Amino acid sequence: MGKRKRSEKAEAEAVPKKEDVAPERPVRTLLGWKDKNEIEAKDNAASPVFRNKEKVLVTCSRRIVYRYRHLMLNLVSLLPHCKKDNKVESKETKGATLNELVELKNCSSCLFFECRKAKDLYLWMAKCPNGPSVKFLVSAVHTMEELKLTGNHLKGSRPLLTFSSNFEKDAYWKLLKEMLLQIFETPKDHRKAKPFHDHVFVFSIVDDHIWFRNYQISVPHNESDKLPRGSLDKMTLIEVGPRFCLNPIKIFGGSFGGPTLYENPLYVSPNQIRALQKKKKAGTFAKKVKAKTRRKMHEMANPLEPDEFADMWKD
Repeated sequence: MGKRKRSEKAEAEAVPKKEDVAPERPVRTLLGWKDKNEIEAKDNAASPVFRNKEKVLVTCSRRIVYRYRHLMLNLVSLLPHCKKDNKVESKETKGATLNELVELKNCSSCLFFECRKAKDLYLWMAKCPNGPSVKFLVSAVHTMEELKLTGNHLKGSRPLLTFSSNFEKDAYWKLLKEMLLQIFETPKDHRKAKPFHDHVFVFSIVDDHIWFRNYQISVPHNESDKLPRGSLDKMTLIEVGPRFCLNPIKIFGGSFGGPTLYENPLYVSPNQIRALQKKKKAGTFAKKVKAKTRRKMHEMANPLEPDEFADMWKD
């Protein structure tokens, strides 16, 4: 009995009391001191939820025209989750260069504005590094500076994206809709984004072209005219800008290249259009020359009779 009591006493002395042990120091974070148990609980709770970490690299080719550069800067101001980079040389190896830039900038998508002949603007929209990617011809460009529209919305606020019902008719339109959604949609918890919606991006298909518009959601601000939730009657849309039209040329399986998934059969390049216009102008000149030669031949075939009174006033 004596031995057992002594051993119990020794064990009791060896185990320190709870009061004597110093409490474990909490983890310091950017938002202050936090307990480890709280952090673990939050991590376990948030692990199955998908978090959108989309980042878009926006860049352009060298020798771009000022109007197209202004359009690019307008889009940069509309997308708080984008990163702007230096100009890239528009060569055959631009795909590899852009993929490397996207990886260095830690982005997942890319918008590349390629200007040719100081007239034509092409927009590459790519998911990097595995694709797919789309090449558009951009036309009907109107920047915010040109339009002078009355609409205005907060910079960095999240947009609502609306698509016309035509996007559901074919597989390639569905693919384009998904790409536009992923690139133009601002992630929910992005550090540069405001947490509310006050403008709308509208994508609509007319004549197999995608037309882009940006509208402010205007709500009356008088105290007496405060809107109840869900009442859309008094809300109005005011256009902000920019405006442009996208004509899809090709959809590729990879990033800036790869197998062709879709090719637009109705697409006519701007070079062909200009060549046809030149031919028409050349045709008008040829018609004038032919008319002159016909007139001369007619005059030679039908000479005028000599005038009796031609020499009457010479004396």
